[in-house]
Amino acid sequence: MARSRANGFRIGTRPRPDWEPPVPGRRHALTNWDEYIAMARRIVGRFNARFVLRYFDYVHPVKLQRGVPKRLQKPYSVRVAYTDWGDPSRPIVLCCGGVANSAMRFNYLASDLHSEFRVVSMDWLGRGLSGWMADERDYSLGTYVEQVRQLIEHLGRPVILLGSSLGGSVAIELAARYPRLVERLILNDIGPYIPRARRKRRSETLARFYVFREPSELLRRVGASQKNDGPISDDIRFNITFSQTRWSDEDGGRVYRYDIRAMQAYRKDAQTSLRQWNHWAKLRCPVLLIHGLMSDALLPATIARMKKTKPVMVMHVPDTGHTPVLSDRNQTWFIRDWLMGHGAAGGEWTVLHATLRDAPQAAQPPHALAPAPGPGQPAA
Repeated sequence: MARSRANGFRIGTRPRPDWEPPVPGRRHALTNWDEYIAMARRIVGRFNARFVLRYFDYVHPVKLQRGVPKRLQKPYSVRVAYTDWGDPSRPIVLCCGGVANSAMRFNYLASDLHSEFRVVSMDWLGRGLSGWMADERDYSLGTYVEQVRQLIEHLGRPVILLGSSLGGSVAIELAARYPRLVERLILNDIGPYIPRARRKRRSETLARFYVFREPSELLRRVGASQKNDGPISDDIRFNITFSQTRWSDEDGGRVYRYDIRAMQAYRKDAQTSLRQWNHWAKLRCPVLLIHGLMSDALLPATIARMKKTKPVMVMHVPDTGHTPVLSDRNQTWFIRDWLMGHGAAGGEWTVLHATLRDAPQAAQPPHALAPAPGPGQPAA
């Protein structure tokens, strides 16, 4: 692989994680929940010794309780869960997921980065292992920005902020309003503009209550909803399904691990396009933009406008929509090198897919980069 003289991106030595055992063959069909839990111990359980699960108390301020009568307004605390990987003294990469994601979605990325960074991944209020808000109207973009701000203050120093989907929208506003808290910004398939049609369609899907009474039903449903994530293995898809759901005795199956009111609040907000160009103009930190080439959330026109106002490093991901899972080793390698300061401020790359993680280790190809496709050209 040649070094690009245009943007100075250095091709370094690719790390090979030792935490992952080979998983031969295809997954067999799961016929009952005992088999599902056994699979969880094998796949998800491998991560348990790699991170510490921590909590902090988020204090919801009166200024964000706009829907509550003034006589009832008062600050209240909600416990927030986050996973903590790596040496606490190292630079912090704080990962914030999408509207329905849990912190565990970033397990693979954290596993690949934690030898050189402290990787913190947070459950949004009303999701995962975090507590729920008192009122549906307390779930808002402003609340999530404040949640991240308070977590950074809790961690004690500025962070490298990685935001996927909703997390990226939060990251843009937070970095604009509190520039001293964010050293670098990684936006995973999100920009300062999200079209109404995309937001509305996604919100209608989420604002429903699902009960999965058979493992096959759960895997089929999540597999369909993750069709835009790109070429990912059953291993990774299982990690997502397990962490985003929980068993419910009351319902007799697994249900999504979120407060349905948070999804309903998002549906109400998603009736219009999201525009954050005023915040984008205020950003001063380096930005890495990850773009799924099949995305309907991050459009080419949005990327072009972003690049006009400031230098942006763009990582295009082929055969992928909204949003890349960031479990692919080539993608995590590219992110790592950018975090290490080996790339210039701008430039565009198409990062080809590595061998799936459940393939034998010996079959892994070398790291693959290709020039970004020109207008009207397919990705390599």
